[in-house]
Amino acid sequence: MPDPQRTLAQTNWAELHHAYGSATDAPHMLVALLDADQVVRSKALGKIHGVLHHQNTIYEATVPTALYVAAILPDPRTMRAVDKDRHSLPGNIRTELLAWIASVANEVTDAADATSRRYGFPLEDYPPAVSMREIRPLLYSAALAYVHDTDRHVREAAITACVPLMDDPKLLSHRATLAPLVRRVLGTSELWQHRERAIDALDAWSEDSSGLEGQRNPFLYCDSDLSPASCRWGADPGAGWSEEPPF
Repeated sequence: MPDPQRTLAQTNWAELHHAYGSATDAPHMLVALLDADQVVRSKALGKIHGVLHHQNTIYEATVPTALYVAAILPDPRTMRAVDKDRHSLPGNIRTELLAWIASVANEVTDAADATSRRYGFPLEDYPPAVSMREIRPLLYSAALAYVHDTDRHVREAAITACVPLMDDPKLLSHRATLAPLVRRVLGTSELWQHRERAIDALDAWSEDSSGLEGQRNPFLYCDSDLSPASCRWGADPGAGWSEEPPF
């Protein structure tokens, strides 16, 4: 992984855009993720979702943000707590950052590309999506380091991040190795979203998902402690978490 400070310093943020224009303010948001003040880092976490990945969109600035987020995962300060509400994942900020990586990865999967193509927006025609796809092996290596973490929340978030990243052609061979963890850890999670992710992934990989229980009532999809963006109102339970094309 590139050094996070080098990513901050060497990225020309003024030439990149996020949801609200020029990304000149992105470095301040990213540095604040490790702030000693829980309120400050909680707000920063909200901004990387609401500004740098607004409504599940991949922006130009989302790509270096992903590199920075992945690079700071080993920092002991990511073990700190963040403010929680009914839309938050349980766990520390490391858990939340892994969940953010999972979210951006989910927007450049083969399934996301197929959906985008139906609407006339193949990912190959959208440079930020192309760039995000190119760094998937780096993001995967960063997340993989935590799939056996002693903290269950971190472990689940890491596996959840790895799943969409393994659509990368270079990583397809890793699916068989990760499948037992997907079944054993995600498949038994207290969060139905993780159980659904396990079922979807195992089915897509032609692995055994029998005996796993997901959430099959579409009217209950949003009674969770994850963000509203994770809801699948009336959608096919095997279709994934995210909204359809954001661009």
